[in-house]
Amino acid sequence: MKFVCDKATLAEAVNNVSPAVSAKSTMMALECVLLRCTGSVLSVIGYNLELGITKDIAVSSAESGAVILNARLFGEIINRMPNTEISVSTDDKLLTVIKGGGAQFTILGMGAEEYPEIPVVSEEKSFRIAADTLRSMISQTLYAVSQDAGTPVLTGTLFEKKGGTLSLVSVDGCRLALRKEAIEGAEDFRFIVPGKTLSELFKLLSRFSGGDEEVLVKAGSRHIVFGCGGYNVISRLLEGDFIDYNTAIPREHKTRVTLSAKEFAESIGRASIIINEKIKNPVKAAFEEGQVSISCETPMGKVTDTMAVELEGAPVRIGFNNKFMTDALKASEEDELILEINTAFSPIKLLPKEGDAFVFLVMPMRLKDDN
Repeated sequence: MKFVCDKATLAEAVNNVSPAVSAKSTMMALECVLLRCTGSVLSVIGYNLELGITKDIAVSSAESGAVILNARLFGEIINRMPNTEISVSTDDKLLTVIKGGGAQFTILGMGAEEYPEIPVVSEEKSFRIAADTLRSMISQTLYAVSQDAGTPVLTGTLFEKKGGTLSLVSVDGCRLALRKEAIEGAEDFRFIVPGKTLSELFKLLSRFSGGDEEVLVKAGSRHIVFGCGGYNVISRLLEGDFIDYNTAIPREHKTRVTLSAKEFAESIGRASIIINEKIKNPVKAAFEEGQVSISCETPMGKVTDTMAVELEGAPVRIGFNNKFMTDALKASEEDELILEINTAFSPIKLLPKEGDAFVFLVMPMRLKDDN
């Protein structure tokens, strides 16, 4: 195998597929990237049996062939090479020579036949969506994915299409995040994508922020692929039945509050100064006509704060986890929000001031003086 290409192009491809490479594995091949040259196209591939990322780039002076190289070593070599054209060649004994400017490295590769085969995803369900839109949907739901391996199905996000609406839903038992967007085409579907996959996809899509790139999503019975900008992110799907999230969303409320998301987050941040990993007392919020009083009391001290709000309905006093509420406020990406509360013991519902793009729920925490 032999090819020549621009250093920056090769470094970008290697760096972006590396998150799908195992840091440490009993299978040495899983700690490697696969380089496969076919004609004037080089495929750079990382795969750890659960997540795969591939990128095709144009190369010149090419001779077809394939080799697998230690991802950490090869990535560090490419990143440190001079900013010029890089040539990579492999002989029959898999000795790989990497040249650029006055620098030259020789490392030993492994046969491509030792690399696991990446799943081929049949186009059973497919749709296109703007990269910025999908990135926003992931950003607004990923925070609520469960980290509890005891409930594997909740360690992912539900992708559900009904009619012309795509919904992403994450639930971790203490909070829920639902984000909706209108899409065209595609029959109705329902599948669960691992949170780790979406985290890496989010980072990759950030490279295309502000552009007009689209993502082609193709889902089979067991795997899914997201294609964008020459990259393909391939992942297994989670098996199992996702919870009936619609039943968890309150349909009624006695209190409706309009407030500044930033000011509310800043106020909660001040109250959180006396909370730590060992002390997880609730933040208390008393919503009254024209204002909300935020307070917290722990063995470290006591804090109180107030801010202006618009209140419709009955005053209410409720407690919540500071981090859970702050995460939801940040994920809203809104200047102003609507909070709907039914009772002090029902979920706090966060909504955009206009439209219905998202619904966030934060479960309340019982206060010591509650009846």
